[in-house]
Amino acid sequence: MRRYITDAGPLLGRLHKLTRSDCTTRNRRKATMLAATYDDLEQRINQLRELEEFKAIRPELNGNEIAEILGISPGPVLGRAYKHLLAMRLDQGPTGRDVAEAELRRWWAEQPENLTG
Repeated sequence: MRRYITDAGPLLGRLHKLTRSDCTTRNRRKATMLAATYDDLEQRINQLRELEEFKAIRPELNGNEIAEILGISPGPVLGRAYKHLLAMRLDQGPTGRDVAEAELRRWWAEQPENLTG
């Protein structure tokens, strides 16, 4: 859900309006069920927003820490590693430094030779 909120960004409210207005059915039971499901989604989003500031989400490790752990210099590979940890943070929420470091090492071990060499 973090990724959904982040990807939608400032258009999230408009996206919800569009989705709700696109739901056209004459079946009242189905319409009520869809509205309740969307109400629940919006409530969960609001609860998550209260816990986390989405504009400030960063990976558990910064670029300097990633470079030190992997023994690499700043550049495109470091950027990919950072983006991988950011995606993990968006998918899983806060995990802690140890989990992030373990995931970074796992990701690094799977990179093609041309990235690591």
